Amino acid sequence: MPLPNNVLQSPSGIAFRVMDYASLESSSKYRVFQHITSDTYTSSRWRNLPPPPGFSKSNASSSKAPVKGSGSTATYNELKVKRAWDAALAPVKALPMQAFMLYMSGGGVQIFSMGIVFMLLLTPFKNLAGMNESFAQFAPTNSKNPKALTTLPLQKLVFIACNLLTLGVGLWKCRSMGLLPTGSGDWLAFEKRSVAPEISLY
Repeated sequence: MPLPNNVLQSPSGIAFRVMDYASLESSSKYRVFQHITSDTYTSSRWRNLPPPPGFSKSNASSSKAPVKGSGSTATYNELKVKRAWDAALAPVKALPMQAFMLYMSGGGVQIFSMGIVFMLLLTPFKNLAGMNESFAQFAPTNSKNPKALTTLPLQKLVFIACNLLTLGVGLWKCRSMGLLPTGSGDWLAFEKRSVAPEISLY
């Protein structure tokens, strides 16, 4: 027996009636369903259920309230200080990788090793030259001059110490390669030869 156009049959043999949205909206069943649904959600019996353990209305309302005023400014300044410490310790965090590259470059005077040592010696000077520019973005909100040397002084001192440590590693590598005049043989041209004592034999 053929089925009407608005009836579909599933593989298991169950027939479903298909209704368009306009007819469904105009039907009384839709209105009853809508009425029951709205009454179900607005009924007071669901609102009178006891709250789960550990739930507090005061905590929920305080967590949903937006943070305004000095509290948000203080939190923002704390985040800036944390980011400033990360920037101050960045040279030390990169030092193990640079030391590994120095080890892999070898102890001979070559193009590759010389390039790595040159970059290692140049990086601290570049960091120190742009220190105020780098820390200006982490300055507190009430700072008058973010690029001043006195802004974030502790972080800048740590940053300077970390760059000096990197510079020391580069100088140690230069000494191990024989590029620094640390031996007595490097200064023979500036040494004066002493007068030999005269010996007379009679």
